[in-house]
Amino acid sequence: MSNQSDWGCRAVELNLDNAVNYHYGKFPPGRLDYEKFIASLVKATDAVARYDQMLKNMHNSEILLAPLRNQEAVISSRMEGTVSTMDEILKYEADHDDKLEVSPNVRSEVIETLLYQRALKSVQKMMKDGYPLSLFLIKTIHERLLWFGRGSSKSPGEFKKEQNYIADTLKRNILFVPISPEKLQDGLDELFKYIDHSDHPILVKTAITHVEFEALHPFKDGNGRIGRMLITLMLWFFGTISEPHFYISGYLEENKGLYIDAMRNVSENNDWEGWSNFFLEAIEQQAIRNLEIAENISQLYEKMKNIFSENLSSKWSLNALDFVFTNPVFRNNKFTTNSGIPPATAARFTRILLEKNLLTTLEEASGRRPALYSFEPLMELVRV
Repeated sequence: MSNQSDWGCRAVELNLDNAVNYHYGKFPPGRLDYEKFIASLVKATDAVARYDQMLKNMHNSEILLAPLRNQEAVISSRMEGTVSTMDEILKYEADHDDKLEVSPNVRSEVIETLLYQRALKSVQKMMKDGYPLSLFLIKTIHERLLWFGRGSSKSPGEFKKEQNYIADTLKRNILFVPISPEKLQDGLDELFKYIDHSDHPILVKTAITHVEFEALHPFKDGNGRIGRMLITLMLWFFGTISEPHFYISGYLEENKGLYIDAMRNVSENNDWEGWSNFFLEAIEQQAIRNLEIAENISQLYEKMKNIFSENLSSKWSLNALDFVFTNPVFRNNKFTTNSGIPPATAARFTRILLEKNLLTTLEEASGRRPALYSFEPLMELVRV
């Protein structure tokens, strides 16, 4: 979170007076008082069900909701102080395909955000291929999240060997002291035993898992981002959502003070119910927001399907539409070579879409460098 980070051995420079320590011996909670959050559980369950019904009705949720994954990458990374924009991410992808490389024209924050997006996408594929939620999967995500750039020096894919801390770096106060490294393996084993065997409702299980993962803080860096990915993966793995497109960082960023306080309160006051109530309200509100964004994207797609068909007058019009929804910022040469449309037809499409103001020119062609275009109708819906 902004102003919070892992400080490791530098904690000697910070104030420990108000620090909360990990809740040894109190996980999993022996008994939850459901009366304290049953209303929030009912509302969250209903909101997620409505969102998932929309997912099931989408003809291709991967094309339509890929922008939500990018949005989550930007916001979740921003919570850790890595600031980039959707436009920067998509422009980088337009220029670099699947390669990741730092250049004088590319900020390291953009690379770090892309690593989040790609780590999330790759782990979703692993789970589709049959990998279960496990310590191996978590370590694999972490390795992919931190393998390049600044994170590569933070022990990618390895659990912490030194005590880490969560601190308010502006006020120079330690907020939370996670589990000690020597107790970490036992804590992780207990967490995955809970995930595999607890009979708590899935939304409650996800809430408890998230706060426990953050309290364990098993890695030297990247714990917040991995913990938020785990929310999406759990909801999908246990069948609460039919596709892995549910992202919660928007709400958590807007309410990060309450988020931190509710998590600390678990360790300080054994208040699992208060945390569950906060988390379930977050799920409900984010489900409502995600549903609105997804419906707007879907409605835009249906509207553009008719507009593209009328203006392009070709059997390839749907290919063009799917390309710009998948790549809302792109170089012209990629459209002509990667869209599955004959090159001459694709070049004609570009001219028509520009004339109709369906594409916006971000950079004119220069020498051997093709023009850069943006599909603004979609970008306006998903910018953060």
